[in-house]
Amino acid sequence: MKQTVSFSKNAVNVFFHITTRCNLKCAHCYINPVQHGDSTLPAATAGRWLSFFQKPGKAANLILLGGEPTLHPELAKIVSAARQIGYASVTIDTNGYLFHDILDQVTPEDVDYFSFSLDGATPATNDQIRGAGCYAACTRGIRRAVEKGFGVSVIYTVSRKNLHELADMPEVLSDLGVHRFFIQVIGIRGRSAQAGQDALQLTRQQWEQNVPPVAQRVAKRGIAVTYPKVFLETDEIFECAGRVAENYFIFPNGRVYQCPLCEDFALHSFQITDQGLLPAPKINEADLFSLDIAEGCVINKLVQGGNIDYDNQGRPKWKIACCLLKEEIPAG
Repeated sequence: MKQTVSFSKNAVNVFFHITTRCNLKCAHCYINPVQHGDSTLPAATAGRWLSFFQKPGKAANLILLGGEPTLHPELAKIVSAARQIGYASVTIDTNGYLFHDILDQVTPEDVDYFSFSLDGATPATNDQIRGAGCYAACTRGIRRAVEKGFGVSVIYTVSRKNLHELADMPEVLSDLGVHRFFIQVIGIRGRSAQAGQDALQLTRQQWEQNVPPVAQRVAKRGIAVTYPKVFLETDEIFECAGRVAENYFIFPNGRVYQCPLCEDFALHSFQITDQGLLPAPKINEADLFSLDIAEGCVINKLVQGGNIDYDNQGRPKWKIACCLLKEEIPAG
């Protein structure tokens, strides 16, 4: 199976938002133009920035995002630049509209995976979240990518708005011919922050009763599955990806984050300038990664701590796991 983003210890992943433009206005979109910028990077600039993150001896996975990255008129050039630099894998995250005939501009040798966002097993649920007509456009795009021989994955961001259809996804994924399935926990950032945590995030009981069983069912159909554990017992070891892996989230304004939960705030670890990649002024997210607290993830506690319950002694009943270190179930 082809390589793509790896949510594991020692992994190096570069999540590059080459534009914040998008044709959709999804209810849970995390893009925040105030914090991320509103520009589209020229291919030459994108190529220069990519060179900062591919280090000798460390094979980095590149994930190209937006906004909607296929709106970028030079996307194929950026893919070519990444291959020349030496990225181990290239994935394009897309809403499925596949602008600029991108499937005809790149080959399966250029792009390892097209990863499609689908947030419902039916048009009714998906389109309520992502917009009218999105289900049809996305599934059509998936079938085209599969027919052309690309690796294809689907991202399902689970919330209270679509949990009821998660159990129907194994059959949908099989019918579409998908190779990988990513179940994603919704983060309270961007538009989701406006809706409020209680309106979107699952309880521990909802998550554990639904997500792991569906993941197992999907894997038995020959589709690899990745999902975050989210909830740890109090005696389980918590590890922060900021300590044990390298994940870089790059935005068009030059901000580089290492934790996606920080992206609504000026807490980025690095800033890209004319002088190159520079450490951001303190205090930033990197100063928080080293803190050990009973709740597990420090950033989760600061940004969306409502997903933790406490006993009558004020002790947390569980820890929150790092959202960038996930469970992997191989196909079959």
